[in-house]
Amino acid sequence: MSHTATALFAKFLMTLVVSGITLGYIAGSTWWGILLFSVAATALNYLLGDLIVLPRMGNLIASAGDGLLAAVTAYVLTFFITGLRTTTPALVLLALLVAIGEYVFHMYLRADRKVQPKGIAGSSLFGWNMRPSCDIL
Repeated sequence: MSHTATALFAKFLMTLVVSGITLGYIAGSTWWGILLFSVAATALNYLLGDLIVLPRMGNLIASAGDGLLAAVTAYVLTFFITGLRTTTPALVLLALLVAIGEYVFHMYLRADRKVQPKGIAGSSLFGWNMRPSCDIL
């Protein structure tokens, strides 16, 4: 198994455990709904958070965005997955726990060069320098 696949599997397991606690225990979702949500949230958080936001904005903003994206994804998916239920406290706790987990995961991603996709090491996703600089001001 490649390093990236292993990292994605770890990310999926973290999302599954966190959503099992928040959406399963607190909100009363079924395991099937939690599993479907975890797959969707892992994919979205990896594609948007890890590949686009993390290289451009840094760990803190990417982690907060991943937590918010997970909560929004859970809320939206409740309209499409019958076994998935949410409550406001469950969504807030989900966002907080995912953000904390993603913060740690991003530190691992940044440290392990074998996990970083080609083109990300040392620069942003497509080689564009998207870091804020003083010449904008």
